[in-house]
Amino acid sequence: MQIIRTLAKGQVVIPAAVRDRFGIEPGSLLELMVADDHIELRPAPADPIAAFCGSLAGGESLTGGLMKEHKAEVKRDAKR
Repeated sequence: MQIIRTLAKGQVVIPAAVRDRFGIEPGSLLELMVADDHIELRPAPADPIAAFCGSLAGGESLTGGLMKEHKAEVKRDAKR
């Protein structure tokens, strides 16, 4: 863990070793997230859409669930 000091306007200097490790250059975008009692700072992905792709995968799709529910309703109504 490294300790850094905030500057007058709340700015922080990321140590050179950390910038080199993560490829942070002048003008690089970083994501800042507040998580409970701490702050997370990480490089923003070069292609945010590609990075997000697949993050919601898994489970049944909303459309599939609605179609299944509709078919059950039609079947139930046909029995009446």
